[in-house]
Amino acid sequence: MPKFMDIHRGMEGLTADQLKAAHQADLAIEAQEGVHFEHAWADPDSGDVFCLSEAPSAGAVQRVHERAGHKADEIHPVPLSV
Repeated sequence: MPKFMDIHRGMEGLTADQLKAAHQADLAIEAQEGVHFEHAWADPDSGDVFCLSEAPSAGAVQRVHERAGHKADEIHPVPLSV
């Protein structure tokens, strides 16, 4: 299944508990779109949050994020990794 890295901007001051809650909100509904969120990272100073997922499409990733309450600003396919 294709992998995607998405970016959320404007989340300055995000705490570890808030990141965990947002990630859990995605995990709770990811199966409805055939998505699996593997990991999330955040930089509270810049407000950038990054999520790595496997999904059938970027649209499926965005639909999960929108329904969980945090639409992604960018979604990038990740076709190669080592």
